Amino acid sequence: MSNAYNRPDQLSPELRKRVLDTARRLGYPGPDPVARSLRTRKAGAVGLLLTENLSYAFRDPGAVSFLEGLSLACEDAGHGLLLIPASPEREDVASVHRAGVDGFVVYSVPEDDPHLAAVLERPVPVVICDQPRIDNLDWVGPDDSRAIKSVADHLIKLGHRRIGVSCMRLARGRNDGLASVQRQANASFHVQKARLTALAEVFSEAGVDWSRVPVVERFDHTTASGASAARQLLDLDPDITAIICTSDILGLGALEEAKRRGLRVPEDLTVTGFDGIVDAERAGLTTVRQPVLEKGRAAGRLLLESSEPGRAREVVLETQLITGETAAPPRSREERWFGP
Repeated sequence: MSNAYNRPDQLSPELRKRVLDTARRLGYPGPDPVARSLRTRKAGAVGLLLTENLSYAFRDPGAVSFLEGLSLACEDAGHGLLLIPASPEREDVASVHRAGVDGFVVYSVPEDDPHLAAVLERPVPVVICDQPRIDNLDWVGPDDSRAIKSVADHLIKLGHRRIGVSCMRLARGRNDGLASVQRQANASFHVQKARLTALAEVFSEAGVDWSRVPVVERFDHTTASGASAARQLLDLDPDITAIICTSDILGLGALEEAKRRGLRVPEDLTVTGFDGIVDAERAGLTTVRQPVLEKGRAAGRLLLESSEPGRAREVVLETQLITGETAAPPRSREERWFGP
């Protein structure tokens, strides 16, 4: 009977079917998978460490696409997938310690997160996504700095100098408000830090004093957060000509706030995003498209394919500036408020 379950190639198809039919008739479900994993030292599953609560994986469009790509890689290899939430507000790392997985994919977790430290203590392969590179670990992601510089260059060529920025959370501690230059520099979320640093470099070179550029941070990644961030920016400086958002979700929220105020986009206000999610492209948002599904698939493949020990691999994903319909040259204050 053992061969029927564990070594089916040792039996003819007819004999294996008779054995399995008999086992089902007797109520035998097959070998205990836990016992089998202890014997083989293989769990047959990949662990995905998220930076959010579990529901985020099924609610956020970018996370959904990443999860789909990772799932496809797991399917191809005959592996399962275990989601391990690492909310910034939780310190308990027991979920990492007890996870029965053959390796981890770490997706956009802050550098100081205890869950990341717990993963690195496990003697299993690890692939890092949207994180700083770690010695001897495989890495997948876009060049975030170069990608958002394409947005900044586009806006500068259009003539924008008076801008505001709406960004996702920068650290594990909640801050729904202005992010100082120091907070930006000390950010522990790598992607947001890289994008803000790149924006600062490009606009500073264009003569903009970055310390005077309002950067508003939101802890929760929702369109409502994007709308409230845009509201705060426009209340601080009604003469802002462009709002740069570090994600499409925040950008869609900014479009909602512009509509609520009666501002025309892009005539009165330019709005940009980042990611290239379907809803953003449907809305005509000027954004950067990154292949999020392929990011998940590449991470899974790196984890599940054998590699040379001690030699880290990396996959740098290409991005594309989508000019969209929400960016135009800035109008003067008089044109914005009094002109057609």
